Amino acid sequence: MPTSPAVERRYHDFKGPLAVAPVFVQHNRRVAALIQVICLALLIFCLIERHVRRALGPEQTMSGLYPDNRRVRPTGRVILYHLGELTLRIGNITDPPAVQITRGVQLHLLDTAIGQTRWPQA
Repeated sequence: MPTSPAVERRYHDFKGPLAVAPVFVQHNRRVAALIQVICLALLIFCLIERHVRRALGPEQTMSGLYPDNRRVRPTGRVILYHLGELTLRIGNITDPPAVQITRGVQLHLLDTAIGQTRWPQA
């Protein structure tokens, strides 16, 4: 039975970018819990990728993700790589905390991901 490329890519993601070190557990409950946590992390990983791609519109490509500035479909790994360098500047009473953006692609990803979010009305 043939599998779709999306399923194969998710299987690759399950084995790859979630850097999980070997863990030795003594009970089956703990093995099941660890697998559940890994699956939840993979689900969040996939949802981030899906949300950014949908927000980009029908073309689903953007530039600035790679040094040669070519237009590509953003993957979860590349999105988290670029957003992983964001830092939070601690604030005080008069100056609120702020996210420090060091590259334009980070701003574009945040605008794409957060700008399209619909918050519930009060």
